[in-house]
Amino acid sequence: MAIVGYSGHAYVIIDILLSAGRLVTAYCDNEEKEFNPYHLTYLGKESDVINKLKKFDYFACVAHNGIRQKIHENMSKVLGNPISAIHPSAVISASVKMGDGIMIAANATLNPLVQLGKGVICNTSTSIDHECIIGDFSHIAPGVVLCGNVTVGNGTFIGANSVVRQGIKIGNNVIIGAGTVVVKDVPDNMTVIGNPARSLTKKPARKLVAA
Repeated sequence: MAIVGYSGHAYVIIDILLSAGRLVTAYCDNEEKEFNPYHLTYLGKESDVINKLKKFDYFACVAHNGIRQKIHENMSKVLGNPISAIHPSAVISASVKMGDGIMIAANATLNPLVQLGKGVICNTSTSIDHECIIGDFSHIAPGVVLCGNVTVGNGTFIGANSVVRQGIKIGNNVIIGAGTVVVKDVPDNMTVIGNPARSLTKKPARKLVAA
């Protein structure tokens, strides 16, 4: 299979894929990388080698939500849906529903009736409790705890070791700083930090990147 993007976040995903028994042989990026720790073959920029990619399964190894969405949606029109990268150590209830192109890292726990949209990242040791809903192309960083019935909108980032109280609704395109404790709903386009969470800025309204 081939990956799109080859830097720090990609190294984690390659390790997940190898642990799950997948063979990663090639990568696409804007330029060939001097540092190539997994000895992958450089194919070129993804938009220039789309026909070459037809013989590969693929995964978008980009942490930035908007860029990951753009790659995922543009490539899926030609190549079909990307695979998902799920580490064998993750504990996932049989009732979890998942979109395509998701990443679930080592030691993550997803409890009953969780729903993950397309292109979601559940990073290392995340704990996502019952009935949480996470929107498309959101990123849940390492060590985050989402208590039961939390809703996370599209394109949202929740920073490392944050805790979100049960029943909280977090909007679209929100940024939650590392270590934040969220005890109130967070509307769209907000940045919040602290314990308890407080508003830092309101981001300009934006939508997910158009395909």
